[in-house]
Amino acid sequence: MTNSDALYHRLFSHPLMVEHLLRDFVPEVTELDLDFRHLQRVNVKFHGPRNRREGDIIWRLPTPQGDDIYLYLLLEFQSGSDWWMAVRTQVYQGLLWQHVIAETKLKSGDRLPPLLMLVLYNGERRWTAPTELADLILLPAASPLWHWQPRIRYHLLDMGAFPGDDLARRDSLAALLFRLEQRHPPEDLVGLIDQVVGWFRQHPGTADLRRLFTELVRQAMEGLGAALPVPADLMEIRPMLTTLGESWKQQWLAEGKAEGKADALQRLLDSRFGPVTETARSLIAAADLDRLDHLFDRALTATTLDAVFDESKTH
Repeated sequence: MTNSDALYHRLFSHPLMVEHLLRDFVPEVTELDLDFRHLQRVNVKFHGPRNRREGDIIWRLPTPQGDDIYLYLLLEFQSGSDWWMAVRTQVYQGLLWQHVIAETKLKSGDRLPPLLMLVLYNGERRWTAPTELADLILLPAASPLWHWQPRIRYHLLDMGAFPGDDLARRDSLAALLFRLEQRHPPEDLVGLIDQVVGWFRQHPGTADLRRLFTELVRQAMEGLGAALPVPADLMEIRPMLTTLGESWKQQWLAEGKAEGKADALQRLLDSRFGPVTETARSLIAAADLDRLDHLFDRALTATTLDAVFDESKTH
């Protein structure tokens, strides 16, 4: 299990996180008027080393129909689109139902509890795999064999596919998680972090989740190259947000200057020596602002393109 999977595993080991996810992003579940105070973790050990991953989480929730009917939530955490996910979910659901039959001692004439398979996806590219098993089966639409084909589907939550303005209107931990997983320019991320801090200030009894969101904030900041350390407690980060914003501003200004200098250097080299080589392009792209200034000065007096990058020569 990767570090990201482990963090998600801990996040969705909290009933409040699961409740927020379902209330905000699975409206069909909220229509059942369920009492989330009775959420219970189900510890299942399916037989076989490849049948179930360590990071999977399963919950059960009594429904209004009675204590003997349960809604199982099977969560899969994915960072890449899996074309065969529908096949995997069929295996998982069958194994889970076998566990329920044995654990609750269901007998002939009893009914199985309903299952909901959730696939949480946080990859940068959008999910492209079919969410229904029928879309993977090679049969013509009019084939009489369709009647005997399995009908399995899963509920996909592609975090990056939700519009940012839609997520911003939702006041839940799940929405904040989805937003942190999306890419933001520095100034927007500073505002988002401030909203995360504000949410936890308004909900003081959530220390465990606060620590996990501190790690999510740290990952989001590292993704933008923030040099400032993130405090161990999320509540201590608000005073440094102004400094963080200014640090990113200076970084972007420097990057903008470097990009402009690199473009000017390449135009100068093109005019003096003809189209530059791929090697020269790579050296320009890798140079910082000081290095670009140095190369620009050399390009003004060098007699060949190679001499611009050859430090053994002087002009």
